[in-house]
Amino acid sequence: MNLPPRVTVVEVGPRDGLQNEAAAVATVDKIAFVDLLSKANFPVLEVSAFVSPKWVPQLGDAEQVFAGIRRNPAVRYTALVPNLAGLERAYAAGVTEVAIFAAASDTFSQRNINRTVDESLEIYRAVCTRAMEVNIRVRGYVSTAFGCPFEGDVPPTRVADIVAALVEMGTFEVAVSDTIGIAHPGQIPVVIEAVSRRVPLAKIALHLHDTRGTALANVLAALDTGVTTFDAAAGGLGGCPYAPGATGNLATEDLVYMLNGLGIETGVSLDEIVEASAFIESRVGHALPSRYYRAIKSSR
Repeated sequence: MNLPPRVTVVEVGPRDGLQNEAAAVATVDKIAFVDLLSKANFPVLEVSAFVSPKWVPQLGDAEQVFAGIRRNPAVRYTALVPNLAGLERAYAAGVTEVAIFAAASDTFSQRNINRTVDESLEIYRAVCTRAMEVNIRVRGYVSTAFGCPFEGDVPPTRVADIVAALVEMGTFEVAVSDTIGIAHPGQIPVVIEAVSRRVPLAKIALHLHDTRGTALANVLAALDTGVTTFDAAAGGLGGCPYAPGATGNLATEDLVYMLNGLGIETGVSLDEIVEASAFIESRVGHALPSRYYRAIKSSR
């Protein structure tokens, strides 16, 4: 295998992890969770989303969370925004990096944000234009890149088209996302190859779910293609409220443990992630699925 010396881990637990939790996590506990994760020295922490509380009530306190966290100067604190209104809220809250989320299938896009893919891209062009005016960096997501819960198979060329559109409008990186955890290691190089024909490999990240237990195998397959940025959620929190059957994200502990074993640097502290996971587990009211976390907890 062609293994890189270093990998960037983007921690998405406070946003993608908590947005799908049934329990209402108090604002003060979200702030504490982010602060604990900050101690783990992630290069990037996705804190919340500036979306309508009507649609994602779990993240209706984004302003308060950003106002309350203790910022580590070495960490980039980001938020998801669905439109210009969300961007303006993020800007007012002092956020300097945001993410936008398109889909590779129209049905999922309609279910998720009530717009077709093309309609969403028009909105995101305006978001990117405004973000550049106020010096906010923009990252992109492409959902259902490996399969759609409503349409089934998604052609890799379709994924490449959406990624290219997001890069052309100004995103610095796009997370190709396995929204329902359907991807397997045979798909990863096919999709990455299609996307890398359209955009530089350095602009491609992977956002994986572990619904079918293949997330780490998919990371290994992606590493061999040259991808070096991966999203993960502490404890394996999360899923997708609009994707039937979706379970938790790739667990950060499991990812970092495997990368450490391969001799790949991340700069992230496993012990600190475990502490953050233990804290949030007590707030969400159920056991977290991370295999590394469960093993460590049972040995204590």
